[in-house]
Amino acid sequence: MGVTQIDFYTGATDRLLITCRLCTKAVQQGLRTLIHVPDEALADRLDKVLWTFSSNSFVPHCRIGDRLAGVTSVILNNRPELLETAGFNVLLNLAETIPSGFEHFQRIVEVVDEMEDNKRYARKRYRRYQDLGHDVRHHRLEG
Repeated sequence: MGVTQIDFYTGATDRLLITCRLCTKAVQQGLRTLIHVPDEALADRLDKVLWTFSSNSFVPHCRIGDRLAGVTSVILNNRPELLETAGFNVLLNLAETIPSGFEHFQRIVEVVDEMEDNKRYARKRYRRYQDLGHDVRHHRLEG
C-alpha cells in the first residue's frame, strides 16, 4: 500500500454539516467511507444529521454492527479501533486522536472546527501524520 493521502478541512462552523457534505461527495464518487466518531452521543447526533441535512437527499449510512454495513456506502464507527477496514476507501476521522489502523485507507479526511481544544488536537494529528511520512494537505473552509 502506498502513502495515505490526508486532507485537513479547517475552519468548519459546523463539523457535522461539513462531514455530511464530504460524505455526499464521496458517495457520488463511488467511495466507501468509514466515519470514526469518538463516542455514542456524537454518533447519534451525526446519524440524525446525515438523514436530515438536505431537504432533497440523504446520505445512505448505518452503524458498523448493522446487518447492512457490508452494502452501505457510509458507516459510522464509534469503536476505539478500526475493526473492519477492508472495502473502504476513505476514513473520515472526528476523534481527537488518530485511530489505529488508519494506514489501511487510501485517504483520511479530518474536519476541524474553531474550538480551541479541537484545533489543538488537530495540530497534534497533523504533525503525527507528517512524522509518519504521509502527504498532508490543508483546506481552509470559508463561512
